[in-house]
Amino acid sequence: MTVSPDLQLSTVPTIGAPRQASPDLLRSVFRRHAAGVAVITAHGERPVGFTATSLNSVAADPPLISFGVGTTSSSWPVVAEAEHIGVHILGEHQQELAATFARSGADRFGGETRWSVGPEGVPVLDGVLAWLVCRVIARVPAGDHRIVIAQVVAGDPDGAGRPLLYHHGRFNALRD
Repeated sequence: MTVSPDLQLSTVPTIGAPRQASPDLLRSVFRRHAAGVAVITAHGERPVGFTATSLNSVAADPPLISFGVGTTSSSWPVVAEAEHIGVHILGEHQQELAATFARSGADRFGGETRWSVGPEGVPVLDGVLAWLVCRVIARVPAGDHRIVIAQVVAGDPDGAGRPLLYHHGRFNALRD
């Protein structure tokens, strides 16, 4: 490859000085990554749930999903033992619900939260864009988290609305 002498160096993007890897660096970079917002639920002695932006589709056949959960999360002890979990895709109208499930110490299944017992006894949230109930097949250690891999057993993709996003530390809606 040859470089033309007419190439304007100002058109070459510049990068900042690299920073050493750290939890703060990772958080800073991923604040720039827009992600869909989901709530993961499970049932032990009581229902538990948390807001997740780490949800991924892993495979179509068999249908597999994954998400990360912190081992210090109040939900982790139940998720660590649960045979089935619920995955809920939130709509832009559900910012408060996302905040409730993200807030430490919140009564996540009380007050304004509408839910019912779904397949396999999993708590299923009302009014979401879509939901799945999945059978947990693996919990993979990953630093201070576990990556949970689960196989879809039931669900409903027919909720109305547009997805809720998380970007730069805030819940957001898509723009037209």
